[in-house]
Amino acid sequence: MNKKSVQMPKFRSESEEADWWASPEGRAYVKQKSAEALSKRIKARGSRLVAKLGKKKSVQIAIRLPEADLAQARTIAERKGIGYQTLLKMLVREGLLRESRRG
Repeated sequence: MNKKSVQMPKFRSESEEADWWASPEGRAYVKQKSAEALSKRIKARGSRLVAKLGKKKSVQIAIRLPEADLAQARTIAERKGIGYQTLLKMLVREGLLRESRRG
């Protein structure tokens, strides 16, 4: 039985793209690409965004935060559906950009 090849459509918004990736068609596309890579003995890679993030070197640090700030970060991150460390990195990045514009 031949299965029809799933093609990735062009998206008009991030929301539309997220909905497609969460749909059965989006999951079928991922399975199809993984099977193709496996059959060609190619190591599967993540998305272009994941690859781009992987290229950036990061340094591990330790930082002390008040418990209340950490609890608030976890609450906000959960609401946004991301990890609290990711949220904190985003906030640090935004703050650094804002301060660098001030001069």
